[in-house]
Formats: sequence, structure tokens, C-alpha cells
Amino acid sequence: MSRTNHQVRLAARPVGEPRSTDWEHVEEPVGQPGDGEFLVQVLCLSIDPAMRGWMNAGRSYIRPVEIGEVMRAGAVGRVIASRHSGFAVGDHVSGSFGVQEYCLSDGRDVIKVDPAAAPLPTYLGTLGMSGLTAYFGLIDIGRPEQGQTVVVSGAAGAVGSVVGQIAKIMGCRVIGIAGGEAKCRLLVDEFGFDAAIDYQNEDIRKALRTHAPDGVDVYFDNVGGDVLDAVLLRLARGARVVVCGAISQYNSVKPQGPANYLSLLVNRATMTGMVVFDYADRYAEGITQMATWRKEGRLKSLEDVVSGDVAAFPDTLMRLFRGENRGKLVLKIAD
Repeated sequence: MSRTNHQVRLAARPVGEPRSTDWEHVEEPVGQPGDGEFLVQVLCLSIDPAMRGWMNAGRSYIRPVEIGEVMRAGAVGRVIASRHSGFAVGDHVSGSFGVQEYCLSDGRDVIKVDPAAAPLPTYLGTLGMSGLTAYFGLIDIGRPEQGQTVVVSGAAGAVGSVVGQIAKIMGCRVIGIAGGEAKCRLLVDEFGFDAAIDYQNEDIRKALRTHAPDGVDVYFDNVGGDVLDAVLLRLARGARVVVCGAISQYNSVKPQGPANYLSLLVNRATMTGMVVFDYADRYAEGITQMATWRKEGRLKSLEDVVSGDVAAFPDTLMRLFRGENRGKLVLKIAD
């Protein structure tokens, strides 16, 4: 039976916030797998702040999405046709399949996932790239020690919520920064953070003096901008700042750099950038550990699942920049 593949392709490089005209909606026939290939029906798409950076031209940690190319996106799906010895019809898989309904793959960088062990959206969140980013960024770069104070921004998001929970597992005092009273309650009541700061309604510097009187030993930064500057002023001696993202700056024509960077000098602190792809050879380690914590009830997953078709992708992406998501944002396009 012939099938039609609906895709979202990049039509223009955004200036500031992406607009509807930056995308092109395309239909094309679904191809059939050749030798060593299989066909995936995409079920759920990962919606990530990093997508905004992938839309820009220029040098980065990964090549930009080219004009006319299917928008890059992590996804989970089901194999519906196969001529690959390692993947059978009915297998559920995770990979970078893009914003489209079907994808041909040769199996590179694709892993099998088990929907009986966890819901499929969880393999895009806690047991996927978001969880791995939190795991390796905190443990390898943040290097928290028992009793130390860990602060994480974007704390109610896909990465931040996992960072805080892992820090609690490691015996740290954890303070989350998030937008809105509801998100802050979620951090404390659901994820077990010791305190939460509402950056929309509180003075961050004053709140940090209250909640981190001895300073911040590890800061996991997902937002940049004014929040980063506020935390830099509260660093403890020898603090580690993990630069994971800067969502407050992604749509800015002139991104704001840290004004209080001299605090790194004063406190003999370090600020280190983190990209999860650098840990590809250790993904199995991270997934195994987090799956164990999840099974033990020590690590909770939160997926914000939006149902729609691929045409809903542009507006779903903007939910991130409007601060409307809680946990991992996923666009479910098929059952």
C-alpha cells in the first residue's frame, strides 16, 4: 500500500523568534528500504531548546540544519518494513529521525527501546538525551559531593528536573530556579528539591542568600542571561558551573554574555560547556543507571505530551520559549 510522508522542512533561517514562514510543509511518497535499511513510522518527536540553535548558520557543536532539509529531531518509532539483519518489523527504536512521519534508516545511531519497560516518551526524556545530558553534565562536570549545594535553572524542564533528582540521590542540597508558582511547587513536592526560586516573582539574588547561605558549589545552567549573572555572585570557593544551555538567549539577536564572570576568578571557580554527544560511548552506562533509579522509585519521569500531526511542530516548539512546558516536551504524532 502506498503511503504519503508529511514532513516539516526548514525554509528560512529565523531572525529572533521563529515564524511560520520559516517552515515548509512537504508531502512525498514513502520510500521502501533497500539492503541494510529499515523503514520507521515515527510515533513521538522530541522537542528541545537546542533546535533553535540548529536553525542558525555558522560553526557550532553540530552542523546546522540546511535550508530545504527536514528539521532535525530525536524521535521514537516502530519498524514497519526491514531489510536489515539487526532490526525486525515491530521493533521500537529511538534515533534522529527528523520532523516527519516516516524515516528510512541504515541503523547508525539507532537503538532499540522497550515500551513494556517504560512509556515511549520516557525514552526521549529521562531515558533519552535529556536524561543523559543531566547525568553526564552533573556527574562528570559538576562533580557534586555529599552535603554540597547544587542549583539548577530551567529546573522544571526535561534536563533540569533530572539534574535536581540526581543531585538529591547523591546527597546534595538542591535548589531549583523555575518560572511560576506551580512549577516551583512541582519541584519541591514532586521531585524532592529542598527549595525552589520563582524567577518571575522573586528577587533571585535575595532568594539565593536565603537558600544557599554558604554559597553554591555546583550550578547547572540551562537559561543564561540574568539568572546566570545572579548565581555567579553566590558561588562558593572552588565552585563548578556547568553550561548546558541558554534558552533565554536563543531568540536574541544580540545574546547577553555573563557580566559577573569575575566571580570565577575570585572564587577559583570553573565554567565548562557540556554537549551530550561527547559521551556517546557511555550512553549505555547512563541509561542503565537511570533506569535502575527509576525502577527503585528514586528518579521520576515527567513528560509533557502534546498530541497532533507534524504540522503542529512549529507551535509546539514555541511552547518551550513561552515557558509552557513541564518536564520533557514531546509531540506525539501517531499511536
